[in-house]
Amino acid sequence: MMGHLMSRMLGMPVGFEDDDFDEIYVSRLAGLIAESSLDQALLLAQEEVYREDGSKQDFGSFHVPNDYLFAICKQHPVFLPAVSIHPARRDALAELDRCLALGARALKLLPNCHNVNCSRPAYDTFWEKMAAAGLPMLAHTGGEMTVPVANKLYQNPAYLRRPLEIGVKVIAAHAASSSSSLDPDFFDDLVAMMREFPNLYADSSALNTPVRSAALRKILDCDLGERFVHGSDFPVPVGTWYAWARGLIDGEARVRAARIPNLIERDFMLKQAMGFDEAHFTRLGKILRSV
Repeated sequence: MMGHLMSRMLGMPVGFEDDDFDEIYVSRLAGLIAESSLDQALLLAQEEVYREDGSKQDFGSFHVPNDYLFAICKQHPVFLPAVSIHPARRDALAELDRCLALGARALKLLPNCHNVNCSRPAYDTFWEKMAAAGLPMLAHTGGEMTVPVANKLYQNPAYLRRPLEIGVKVIAAHAASSSSSLDPDFFDDLVAMMREFPNLYADSSALNTPVRSAALRKILDCDLGERFVHGSDFPVPVGTWYAWARGLIDGEARVRAARIPNLIERDFMLKQAMGFDEAHFTRLGKILRSV
């Protein structure tokens, strides 16, 4: 249901079942970036769900293979590849080597949705290889509303401690904020971990939404502002009323943002109006793996 809602908001002329959906979607996204204030964007693969014994779990989530990701990034230079590999896969290390050779810039995981307990010692070799290659992990933190959740425990950033100790650079997506009023807010826990681990970052993706928007003021007031990076979480909707209601922007800025149909640019403009500086939007380039 959420996917159909987002598709309608993007004005997609065809439905999910249409053979041309993926091609039209990718073309539209590349166009939105080209028309925005951003030069490039990190494009995310989406791994399948696995059990800890390495067997695949049919969990009803969607799958964006790494090979498809690389093909799209080659076709559209505005995209930088963030692969997705479940460390429980029996070929996880080989797939990581392959993706590194192909130019992976980051690795994306949703631990609570992919069923990844990042603190398992069995995954240490995987994290060690990532750390040695300088490949950062963009890890979902906080609740989740758009993808089925396999294990709610793993939304807690505390489960990222082991890869951090091993030396992996980690970006906590959504700054460990609440996705709904029923979810705990881990922001303060995340900041405490950031003080402990200089290789821990967080992003501002999906924060122009009703509940997560509470984290915006916390980020702006945090004395670790240099460790937060811009993220959009496209195609998650970008609302203009939430920042206004929280006193982060004035009515004129809200109206200007509401008139921007490009959600990539609208999110950027809102954060600029709130006071996020230029470095917030460029810092990610220094964290990604160099190729």
